Amino acid sequence: MPKTAFHAIENSVSAFLGGARVSLTEFEPGEDVPEAKDHREILVQLKFDKVPFLFKANRDELAFTTTEICFIQELLTAFEGLYGGFSAEAYAAHFRTALLTSLTDIAVARYLRGDRKGVFWPVQSLIQLLKNLSYQRYEGTPATTGFLVYRSQLDDFIASIKTSHYNWFDLGKERQRISANFFRNPLTYRFVDGLRALFVCDIRMNVKGTIQTGSPSPRKSVEQLAWRDTQALLGKAGEAAFAIFVNEVSEVEVVLDGGRLLVWRKGGWGIYDPDIFREFFAGKLDKRSVNFLVGSIYALSKSRHGTVVLIADDGTDLDTLRKGSVGGHGSLSRALVEHVRGRKLGVLERSGELSRILSSDGLTVINRKGELLDTGVIVDTSQVKGLVTGGGRTTAASAVSHFGLVVKVSEDGPVELYRAGKQVYRFG
Repeated sequence: MPKTAFHAIENSVSAFLGGARVSLTEFEPGEDVPEAKDHREILVQLKFDKVPFLFKANRDELAFTTTEICFIQELLTAFEGLYGGFSAEAYAAHFRTALLTSLTDIAVARYLRGDRKGVFWPVQSLIQLLKNLSYQRYEGTPATTGFLVYRSQLDDFIASIKTSHYNWFDLGKERQRISANFFRNPLTYRFVDGLRALFVCDIRMNVKGTIQTGSPSPRKSVEQLAWRDTQALLGKAGEAAFAIFVNEVSEVEVVLDGGRLLVWRKGGWGIYDPDIFREFFAGKLDKRSVNFLVGSIYALSKSRHGTVVLIADDGTDLDTLRKGSVGGHGSLSRALVEHVRGRKLGVLERSGELSRILSSDGLTVINRKGELLDTGVIVDTSQVKGLVTGGGRTTAASAVSHFGLVVKVSEDGPVELYRAGKQVYRFG
């Protein structure tokens, strides 16, 4: 029965871990629990009806991050608890359905509550409320909103934002706890839209007030899409603070410190963890450039703009890859490419040009220093055998990954990493 139950969630767990191999096996009582060989393996002992089992996850190409390991431990704890409530044979189908639809929600709520053992249900209630709101439309426009959950003293948090470009509005006597009726009035998600304003509440979901940005200059699209302003707010809201949004494409995003995001997309949860990209690009792209690229890639994924980016190995002959250019031989196209060629990712990101370059058609090529070598390249895939075939971007990503490291964003959102002709990670 535990193995049958695990099969119901196996694909979801694998997808959350970027395509890792996962399994659940029984082992003899008294047998020593093996230790993980390295960070590319997760081993967790579980017990069902006093029978020991071993959960195993392997990802050959990329180590698991601390966030992934902590989250999976919370998920497996929830798995043990749910199994105890549905162990009767007659309820097997009920159990599989509950696992498939609810387990990752439970794991997210457990992870967000941290060490506050009594606040699981308020967090879960907020998640469910926002998932419901993600289906809401108002005059044809998707409903959006946001909450900042502070973990410090409220007075300290308010004092910390007074020197920033934020306007605090205290609800005073109108303070209330979040309930199923919270969004009955459209004003709650139209006025506090999560883009220019968001609610502020404690971990028990008592709403204290709202924050509205008062920045004198508009935010760049990448900063807004990757929630960089929110990251700054989290630093003032106490350890383990988080923000949660319904965004403009009807997804639920949880913003954590360090640029990490939990994203509810297409009916399932995923994690966008910059540490995964830092390990993938380690030694192949300088650290500052990785940070700029990670934010831009997520912005493209969220806004549904596809791209293929190659971090080229030293000595790569671009003429070997090139079949043509998106702009052809036109002088205007050549002039535009020459304008950005040789410039670093940080400069292009700050000017707003990076996202526009990446969202244009064709391959963008970058060297290990973070300098843009070329863009709009049409790849000659006939030069490489044994490709991962699929759409045009998938085939191109597989082909050029023999010349360096590749990150690909599909038009419907997924982010994939390629190395040596093989996909090694997938988000979304």
